[in-house]
Parts: sequence; C-alpha cells; structure tokens
Amino acid sequence: PRVATWFEEFAREHGAFEPVLVDLADFNLPVFDEPKHPRMQEYVHDHTKEWASSVAAGDAYVLVTPEYNFFPPSSLINALTFLSREWAYKPAGILSYGGISGGLRATQQLRLMLTTLKVMPIPEGVPIPLVSQLLDEQKGLVPTQPVTDGAKLMLDELAKWASALAPMRKA
Repeated sequence: PRVATWFEEFAREHGAFEPVLVDLADFNLPVFDEPKHPRMQEYVHDHTKEWASSVAAGDAYVLVTPEYNFFPPSSLINALTFLSREWAYKPAGILSYGGISGGLRATQQLRLMLTTLKVMPIPEGVPIPLVSQLLDEQKGLVPTQPVTDGAKLMLDELAKWASALAPMRKA
C-alpha cells in the first residue's frame, strides 16, 4: 500500500489521469468462484460485479506488484482471472518492487498474462529494487530520482496508449 499510495499521488500530480487507487483487499475476492467463464459476463456474485464495475471504469491501469518466488502474488493473478472483457483494449503499466531485481521477473510473467486478456502492457515500467531501503520512518516511500523519472515516462506513454486504444474500446 505504501508504494501504491505514493504512485497514486505522483500520477495525480502528473496530470494526464484522474487516478483511482484500487486495493484488491477491498474486494475480498475468493479464489475464482463464478460458474461461467468471465467472457460471458454473467456474474452471479456481488464481489465479482463490484470488481467488474471497478475495472470497466478504467481506461488505463498501473498494476503495482511485489515479486514472490519470481512471480506476481496469487491475489493479483486471481483478480485478473475474474474478468475478461472489462480489461480488453486498455493499456497497463507495471510498477514492481522487491529485492535486488525490483520485481522484474514478476513483471515479465504478468506481461504475458495481460496479453491474454487483450491488455497492452506498455514497454515502460518502473522497477523499485530494495524497496525496504526507500521507506521512511512513517513507512512512506521516498523514491529515488530514477524511480520518479521512470514513473513520469511510464505515465506519459500510458496516456498515449490509452488515447490510441480508445476507438477499439468503443467498437
């Protein structure tokens, strides 16, 4: 949450988006439990309907993820799996964090899954290596200059992709 909170504030100051911070914990999604495939959009559970509404409202995403065992956390994989059409033809940037790799291995796995959902994972991303060293006494993220430069570049590119893909979302 500390990394996501910092990024939400950074994105708001950037100005290209009206960011909405979404925490998967707020949706309390169980392991995928819908009786029909997500592409049908015939959801029976309220948690899925709320999640679908949240995802459908976005034109672009920045997924903030740690890395566990060279992979994104199972909660993120599960949340992506719950939906299909709501993700389609939207771009996504990835802000990853972790140990020395900064979550880059998890990012590579996540990019592959996103393409299956028809999400365009943009090339620009923000890895934050050794994130624990960047947390201050109040547990807020104190980013390095390369992190803020990378975040700006990612948002600039995300805005271009969101605009370019808009006609596909309306079709």
